[in-house]
Amino acid sequence: MSRVNRSVRLQADGRHVLIILLLVTISLGAQARRIVSIIPATTEMLFAMGAGDRVIAVGSYDHFPPEALKRPKVGALLDPNVEQILQLHPDLVVVYGTQTELKRRLDRAHIAYFDYENKGLADITGTIRSLGLRIGEPRGANALAARVEAELADVRRRVANARRPKTLLVFERERRSLRNMFASGGEGFLHDMIEAAGGADVFADVHRQSVMMSTEMALDRAPEVIIELRYSADDIDDADINAWNVLSTVPAVKNHRIVVLAGEEFVVPGPRVGLATRKLAAALHPELRW
Repeated sequence: MSRVNRSVRLQADGRHVLIILLLVTISLGAQARRIVSIIPATTEMLFAMGAGDRVIAVGSYDHFPPEALKRPKVGALLDPNVEQILQLHPDLVVVYGTQTELKRRLDRAHIAYFDYENKGLADITGTIRSLGLRIGEPRGANALAARVEAELADVRRRVANARRPKTLLVFERERRSLRNMFASGGEGFLHDMIEAAGGADVFADVHRQSVMMSTEMALDRAPEVIIELRYSADDIDDADINAWNVLSTVPAVKNHRIVVLAGEEFVVPGPRVGLATRKLAAALHPELRW
């Protein structure tokens, strides 16, 4: 066989392999008609990409969109109800990377699963696209991912020339006190959101997603803005916010720049992350037009 003929044959074989792989992918995706998702982020993704009608069960903490509330609850990240999941006869279960035991049980039951992890902001749109391809919904997934990316790009553009205030983002603490505080570290989607929103994370040098912090650490890091995240507006009261007054020398406290943002979109790394980042940017940069 001549070198030219061999090249043509190899190219043709390559196309055949690609076609076969695409057919297998489409076939696998088309089979995913009964999906269980127990992670709030992926539940939101599935509904937002137009596959909500295929979701037959969700997690205990899956509250959005409202249609998800009509689905059976089958546990959550740390306590999935495996027996209930198996009884539903799903053809695909969305699992998180750390759910080793759940994956083992699904393997034994010969039930397919989509395994993922989110380590940063960019992983969110990557997961949207991968999940969409897996269930045979690439068009809806790509459109959703592109929308989120455009929202984040718009926020970054708006804050590009603004001064970046030193920002402390607290996502958990004991109410009406400054005990048991957890803040965003220098990794993860919360850190990436701070940076995208035009803030300078005071724990950027701590290579963890979360930091269990003390009042001494707050004094040392001297944030200019303190952002607190809450699941609901009902979880906010003046006595709780006034707990920060004991740190009167911290610039954010001294200058009354403590902002509480309420809503699950801030703590669920899903399709609403662009909206959440915009709200975070508006809190950090009220001088800009939003």
